Amino acid sequence: MKIDRRLVRLAVAIVLAVLAWVLDLDLSESGSRTTSTGSAEVLRAIEHRLSDQWVETDAVVTRVLKDDTHGSRHQRILVDIAGRSVLIAHNIDLAPRVPVRKGDSLRLRGEFEWNEKGGVIHWTHHDPGGRHSGGWIEHRGKRFE
Repeated sequence: MKIDRRLVRLAVAIVLAVLAWVLDLDLSESGSRTTSTGSAEVLRAIEHRLSDQWVETDAVVTRVLKDDTHGSRHQRILVDIAGRSVLIAHNIDLAPRVPVRKGDSLRLRGEFEWNEKGGVIHWTHHDPGGRHSGGWIEHRGKRFE
């Protein structure tokens, strides 16, 4: 039985593409593999139940929740990071509100804290005490810190 090499190459390309999608990898033309958008840091923190982890990643808004008004006010945003749901708690007493809607893309930096629901990223704002380098949320070309 003769095997068509074009079909084998096509099958291998499809398998690699599916693996890259599942593992959130960027396969460049040069063949090098790099983790995309910093999501690996978040996935690692979730998988190993880590807290106090500074992360920088891309995310997609899946739901905008009501603000948390107990103590310092926080804008609460549920996001998808590489297939995982994470809560963003953005302190709106220290930083401007981010005008997000479901489906919006974000780039953010903050401190990840693991919890049973996946985790929360906070400190997405400047540190008024100067103890941290601070975090931020980028939305539509504007940085909120």
